[in-house]
Amino acid sequence: MLKAKDVMTKDVISVTKEAPIYEAMELLLKNEITGMPVVDDDMTLVGVISEKDCLRLFYADEEEKDKTVQYFMTQPAVHYNENDSLKTICDFMMINYFRRIPVTSKEGKVVGILSRPDVIAHILQIRREETVRAG
Repeated sequence: MLKAKDVMTKDVISVTKEAPIYEAMELLLKNEITGMPVVDDDMTLVGVISEKDCLRLFYADEEEKDKTVQYFMTQPAVHYNENDSLKTICDFMMINYFRRIPVTSKEGKVVGILSRPDVIAHILQIRREETVRAG
């Protein structure tokens, strides 16, 4: 059975809840990602910040524009354990239209992120391997 840790991206781009919201937005754009985990200094997951969360700035008044990630992030963050089934996570992502899911250790520390592109890359890898075996 495939697990989250078998397919997830291990080099996770994350931000702290104290970071200015504009810094988080720069990270999203620079790294071409649609969201990222919000963590404490010890990598404990505290929330998620997504493009959708950042869109609130379009409607923000001047006071809100100086807020930190904590003000805009989604919390609590939906996450899965690194040993959870890939099928279970994909089922959840399909039903809830999530683009990414933080993956945590037993202790709640972020150890990876599982995104739609991660799963698509895995599907293509399996297809290539099947084609090589058949050919």
